[in-house]
Amino acid sequence: MIRIAIVEDDVDVRYSMEYFLSQVDDIQVAGSFSHAEDLMNAYSDMDVDVVLMDISLPGMNGIDCVSILKAQRPEVQFLMCSVHQDQERTFAALCAGATGYLIKNIAPERIISAIREIASGGSPMSPQIARYVIQNFREHNIQADLPENLTQREVELLQALTRGYLYKEIADQMNISVETVRTYVRRIYEKLHVHTRTDAVNRAFPRKT
Repeated sequence: MIRIAIVEDDVDVRYSMEYFLSQVDDIQVAGSFSHAEDLMNAYSDMDVDVVLMDISLPGMNGIDCVSILKAQRPEVQFLMCSVHQDQERTFAALCAGATGYLIKNIAPERIISAIREIASGGSPMSPQIARYVIQNFREHNIQADLPENLTQREVELLQALTRGYLYKEIADQMNISVETVRTYVRRIYEKLHVHTRTDAVNRAFPRKT
């Protein structure tokens, strides 16, 4: 069971999310909030795996909230769901600790699949957001200070992560199983001393200025 919290100030959108997510057998809505501060007050006592987070909220914005809460419980995954598509907010959210980013008004089925994906170790992103990520990293200029024991195969997989590919897509491209992809990712994280895809990408590929 994937336990989620929703932070969305638009009442109609929030109720809609609560309704269609409550109909999914493997997802449980653990909490629903209109303010970031309300989530923060309940967070320490909440059993939650994924937070579906808006950015523009009354009071504290979603990015600042993620930055604070991710540091408290790194195992909780934050999935941004926002109308904003600009690069500045996208990268601010990812750098704050978000592991996925969706554009609002997408189909409920896509939100459900994104929640499952992020809970299983993926980083779901809307196509527009994935393009921003690709455009802002030098995909072929790996920093010289990467660990020498990072193998060519691991570098290849790291480049695929940078492009926003799902584990299943990487497995198909590299002709390996999804479980083997997960094993590679764990090894890469250990060697880079990071805990998320975003941190690994930031560590390996310098951002354009």
